[in-house]
Amino acid sequence: MIVDEPRPVRSGEELDLLKLSAFLDKELGVSGAVTVEQFPGGHSNLTYLVRHADREYVLRRPPFGSKVKSAHDMGREVTVLSSLAPVYDRAPRVIAYEGTGDVLGAPFYLMERRRGVILRKDLPAELASDHARVRRVCEILIDALVDLHAVDYKAAGLGDFGKPTGYIERQVTGWTERYNNSQTDDLPAITEVAAWLATHRPADGAPALIHNDFKFDNVIFDPSLEKITGVLDWEMTTIGDPLMDLGTSLSYWAQASDPPAYHQLPFGPTARPGMMTREEVARRYLERSGRSTNDLVFYYAFGLLKTAVIAQQIYYRFAKGLTTDPRFATIVFAVRLLAEQARTSIDRNAI
Repeated sequence: MIVDEPRPVRSGEELDLLKLSAFLDKELGVSGAVTVEQFPGGHSNLTYLVRHADREYVLRRPPFGSKVKSAHDMGREVTVLSSLAPVYDRAPRVIAYEGTGDVLGAPFYLMERRRGVILRKDLPAELASDHARVRRVCEILIDALVDLHAVDYKAAGLGDFGKPTGYIERQVTGWTERYNNSQTDDLPAITEVAAWLATHRPADGAPALIHNDFKFDNVIFDPSLEKITGVLDWEMTTIGDPLMDLGTSLSYWAQASDPPAYHQLPFGPTARPGMMTREEVARRYLERSGRSTNDLVFYYAFGLLKTAVIAQQIYYRFAKGLTTDPRFATIVFAVRLLAEQARTSIDRNAI
């Protein structure tokens, strides 16, 4: 099984152990030795495994050198997890929060560690050969998203967490502006897709609590692969149109019919034999959620644009020398591929 295990901390992303230790001793009410490792996945907020005394925790903090403060708001994550954990059992429980930046140079929070299996590019051999189980894993993932969108966010205390009115318009405008503010290369497809989205916006649907980054490598399965025990990376959670959330999930869903170059992107195992197609994913979601739409191409193209802009923002940090992480050196090629995928979807009127 593919259990997510930490590794030594990457150079330049070390934490001040003395200050962290003093914070933990005071906050948790117990003294103990502190060790820190880093989880290798993820390209945005940084995630560490912290061992303190005889307990394990997961620490989340913004990336070093980020210029997009609103995209790395630890307080937002703490707010949503603290309210959601009692009513959505896949949400990890927050243990402690430091919002001043005085301890580690940036706000951070500590949450419970949930162990399990994270499905990345390759599937476990015993799963890959069982196509019925592979399809079932897809269904479990989609149903967990449906369940999240069914949460009564007002009853959970998140009624003021977002601004659902005008959500789609703000998203299209906002992500277009973020691209313009972090542009490094001339990529006409981005401009064309953004212009199409601006003139083809559907009306906002009934709002829900949306994750905005829901995909295989952000969920933890139990070892049997029969249920999801944890959902991770809540940094972009808000209240808005749930079909926009679906569009983002679809943007990560490569399938066998996609161009060969597209399969070079670091997506999950979605193109493996037995996996659902994007159309099947959308159909399952709509059937289970009771929603309907004739605008799947819009939601998919928007998801691709948003994912492209996130990648562009990461590449901008690398291009400007704000990070030296070698993983980011060629990420601009992903921006190009995502934009071209969106333009193709629009031209074909199909996801």
